[in-house]
Amino acid sequence: MASGSGPVSALWTEINRCGQNGDFTRALKAVNKILHENKDDVIALRCKIVCLIQNGGFKEALNVMNTHTKSLTSDMIGFEKAYCEYRLNRVEHALKTIQGIPEQTDKLKELYGQVLYRLERYDECLAVYKEMIRNSHDDYEEERKTNLSAVLAAQSTWESTSAEDLGLPESSYELCYNAACLLIGQGQLSQGMQKLQKAEELCRKSLTEDSDVTEEDVDAELAIIHSQMAYVMQLQGRTEDALQLYNQVIKLKPSDVGLLAVTANNIITINKDQNVFDSKKKVKLTSAEGVEHKLAKKQLQAIEINKALLAMYTNQADQCNKMLASLQTQNPGHPRPVLIKVAQLCREKQHNKAIELLQRFSDQHPESASGIKLTMAQLYLTQGHVTKACDILKSIEEIRYKPGMLSALVTMYTHEEDIDSAIDVFTQAIQYYQSEQPGSAIHLSLVREAANYKLKYGRKKEATSDLEQLWKQNTNDVHTLAQLISAYSLVDQDKAKALSKHLPSPDTMSFNVDVDELENSHGATYIRKKAAKVVGESQPKEPGPEDVKKKKKKKKGKLPKNYDPKSTPDPERWLPMRERSYYRGKKKGKRKEQVGRGTQGATSGASPELDASKSASSPPTSPRPGSGTGTATAVSNVVPPRQQKPAAAGATRKKAPQKKKKGGKGGW
Repeated sequence: MASGSGPVSALWTEINRCGQNGDFTRALKAVNKILHENKDDVIALRCKIVCLIQNGGFKEALNVMNTHTKSLTSDMIGFEKAYCEYRLNRVEHALKTIQGIPEQTDKLKELYGQVLYRLERYDECLAVYKEMIRNSHDDYEEERKTNLSAVLAAQSTWESTSAEDLGLPESSYELCYNAACLLIGQGQLSQGMQKLQKAEELCRKSLTEDSDVTEEDVDAELAIIHSQMAYVMQLQGRTEDALQLYNQVIKLKPSDVGLLAVTANNIITINKDQNVFDSKKKVKLTSAEGVEHKLAKKQLQAIEINKALLAMYTNQADQCNKMLASLQTQNPGHPRPVLIKVAQLCREKQHNKAIELLQRFSDQHPESASGIKLTMAQLYLTQGHVTKACDILKSIEEIRYKPGMLSALVTMYTHEEDIDSAIDVFTQAIQYYQSEQPGSAIHLSLVREAANYKLKYGRKKEATSDLEQLWKQNTNDVHTLAQLISAYSLVDQDKAKALSKHLPSPDTMSFNVDVDELENSHGATYIRKKAAKVVGESQPKEPGPEDVKKKKKKKKGKLPKNYDPKSTPDPERWLPMRERSYYRGKKKGKRKEQVGRGTQGATSGASPELDASKSASSPPTSPRPGSGTGTATAVSNVVPPRQQKPAAAGATRKKAPQKKKKGGKGGW
């Protein structure tokens, strides 16, 4: 302790008393008085740094250390400097400071582990915590195990690695929660949900034991567990239950901005392109101050991608493009921003430009080419270019010979009536499996499908080689042998006769089948009528009058109404009218002279009967019914409305699962 006069000693006494009582504000005032007398007092400077850190003044404490670098060396205040940098989110600087300290104390190792965790260097962080648990024996063992379980959960979630089983206990709800996150990261959702329910029980039990804890405090502590439960429900497809639980967490307004951001993001992914107004409100929670320091890089990336998707759904094209440009700058090799850009171009009907963008990205980043090429094939199919889509699919080496891909290629080539290309797909796939997995189930299955396809489309000569290969694998397969003989019968009859010798004899192929029982079965469509069984040798009875069948009377044909029985019918009545002897053709009636021909007012001299002056005057008569002139009715052409064409949409990514694709509405 620095020596001094009486007042200085009294100040040091006060500093000691305030430190024990936790009154660091009053202690700081006393330290400042000492430094006013001696500004280079090392002990006073260190006490001031501790007081500032305890009061949350990390920036001021760091300024003091940087100002007095000559008096305060790194081995004296190295831990305090690294801690201040860590709390100010200067994680890279904190790592350099720790690595520059020669003596690694236990508290410095604890801080080192936290820094590595924030930098997402999980393998190094895991090694640090393992060493500390192995070599430390104090009251903080459970906290270290909790941190170790958090590292394992992060590895499983963000790096998709299988974590080793370290036999960590689940005595606290923090440990149980981390174990649940580990299971969820491995895809074991049901087991993860059970662990979360156990963590909830442990949390309620531990907090209710404290009389000072209110129900609101319990709900706030359970918020992160409930949010993770909702995430599991969302992955399981229980979106309604998940949305209800997410909203409960939002209503609590937890102080953890990271929890709020993740919960709001997952609500947006459930809304998709519906309930856009709610999504716009929730997206503000993802942009709160300090969120970038609370979440992992993949979480932040998913949130930014969902923001771009929301901008696309709300037709904010400029804002969407700005977000996508920023995402591509930060992650040049990530395919998701490119896919959203393609979806935006498709909404604007710029399909060719979208395909060019996909092709350029595929050439620049071959590691992500598979998903990009699948999207290209989909765009070609929507435009009706089936052959181009097939060419793109065949260029994906990773999945080219997968059964699903082969089925898609054969189906599309068949649709285009390009049977030769479809058979070529089978041939190349069979050659691949012949060299990689000869005799495997998938190999033989492909050979059989190829043979059936060739037989279906009349390529029996080409099918014989496949059928022979199948039959050699199993010579007891009568069905394949029959197909082979049938194929050879049209190509090589001698070969067919030779193979027919291998057919089993009819005796061996017969089965003990009761035909009557089969016909009388429930599924029989035709039942043969049985003859009545004769019991004994009885004489046939003579037909009696009751056994004589009554003859049905024939109904008399109807005669025409003007039929005259006395007249002789026309002998040529069965011939067409034109072929009868008395047919003279149609008589053309006299052509009536037309009124109104010629110049206006002129009349025809050949029609005296039309002259009204030569006829007796008669009163005007009413027109006959139906003789008046009718009004023509126009029939309108009713044009059916055009169908709305769905536009392509991108998939949604989040901390929760990927969003399903959905099309938007197109224009007329």
